[in-house]
Amino acid sequence: MKPASRQSLLVTVLAVSSCLAATASSRPAEKPNIVILVADDLGWKDVGFHGAEFGTPHIDRIAREGVELWRFYVAPVCSPTRVALVTGRHPIRYGLQRSTIKPWTALGVPPQEQTLAELLESAGYRRRGAFGKWHLGESKKFHPLKQGFSHFVGHYGGAIDYFRHLRLGALDWHHGFDLSREQGYSTELIGGHAARFVRETPIGEPFFLYVPFNAIHGPNHVTQEHLRRNAYVEPENRRLKAAMMTAMDDAVGRILKALEDRQEGDSTLVLFFGDNGGVPPQGSSNEPLRGRKHTVYEGGIRVAAAARWPDGGISGGHRIESPVSVLDILPTIARISGLSESELPDSDGADVISILQGETRDRGDFEFVSYFNGENIPRNVELPDTERRELGAVVADKWKLVRFGPNLDAATDPQAAAKLELFDLGEDPYESHDLSESNPDVVARLLAKLVEYRRLKPTDAPPIPLVAPKGWSPPEDWRITK
Repeated sequence: MKPASRQSLLVTVLAVSSCLAATASSRPAEKPNIVILVADDLGWKDVGFHGAEFGTPHIDRIAREGVELWRFYVAPVCSPTRVALVTGRHPIRYGLQRSTIKPWTALGVPPQEQTLAELLESAGYRRRGAFGKWHLGESKKFHPLKQGFSHFVGHYGGAIDYFRHLRLGALDWHHGFDLSREQGYSTELIGGHAARFVRETPIGEPFFLYVPFNAIHGPNHVTQEHLRRNAYVEPENRRLKAAMMTAMDDAVGRILKALEDRQEGDSTLVLFFGDNGGVPPQGSSNEPLRGRKHTVYEGGIRVAAAARWPDGGISGGHRIESPVSVLDILPTIARISGLSESELPDSDGADVISILQGETRDRGDFEFVSYFNGENIPRNVELPDTERRELGAVVADKWKLVRFGPNLDAATDPQAAAKLELFDLGEDPYESHDLSESNPDVVARLLAKLVEYRRLKPTDAPPIPLVAPKGWSPPEDWRITK
């Protein structure tokens, strides 16, 4: 080659390299799509990867191809779990720990709080969809579209009719702020809208998808097709829950397929978990865990959970035994969304991406505190009178303290008239052996944490009455006007 030719080639190569470098530097850093799937009143044994006698192949796939979160902690009822999810903060800080948010109250996530959706908006996620059950307040200021989401289809509160979409006799189904008379089985509608959101997002644009299913919360409404596919399941209430699970699993499958059709299945973080334990009289199973929804035993606050993100190192089908809680979701997602250290919000949880990736096995500093007002436990839940008081639990690594007793306040002796139980979850995950008498120092240490946690409750927090006040009725078609 002549020298002039070599020089010409060198100039061409440098010019192309410079162009490519400029193009690469102008591209935003790649951000994963984020999909959070939440099941309502999901029992520990209501999924195939925990031994359900019916199939949940799409949900199981998340665990099989990702990781199973063996000790994932939430609140004993749904609204507090959702508050923790969207804020990363203890719900008690807002007076929203001791019950679900009732429609006859003016309660919800304070508008001044930065929600997960608002955080991701600041990180460059233009499309942020919520499809399903909101249950985080029913004034306009609490609406999903006012709390950071760009899209919303679903219902404001819980326990809707799956076919007619009625709640307390009024229609509760909305597209954005607008009432919708859309027809269909709610679980299928939710899955369809979520999958459509994925398909309609421009290729290469990261998105946030939050899918809080109303399944498998009662009423036990099912389609004949889903019931037929579970005809072998006994008894009847279990068969109904199995059919509801099949419907939700099908919906999850539609969402996963929408991701795969875009060739973004591996570049998407998919997280699935239950909002609290199941309700056995309605057909759910928390076996072999002790307790159920409305309790702070493991069956009430430890739920089935799995995550998948192959491109992010969350894969392999193994079990993550280090404890994780719903409080950890926001700080973890904030980190992987590309926000800088200075942009990360205050949180009561921790960034656990290294745990999900299997790089960190022993967390060593885990604490999770749960609290519920026993007076708000429905009367059809059989409990000793001594346990129909304030319920509190502290999980600290292997130890767990459970307290039933008078409401804790500054003047209350936390041990007076209280029932205290201590369990070593490492040796006794089913909470069969109370070790409180032989470990008084551990009891005292964890009880102090519970007292400290209870002091986070605002002194002016309004009550959340379980029963609607006399004369109250739902607004027509659950329209939000103010």
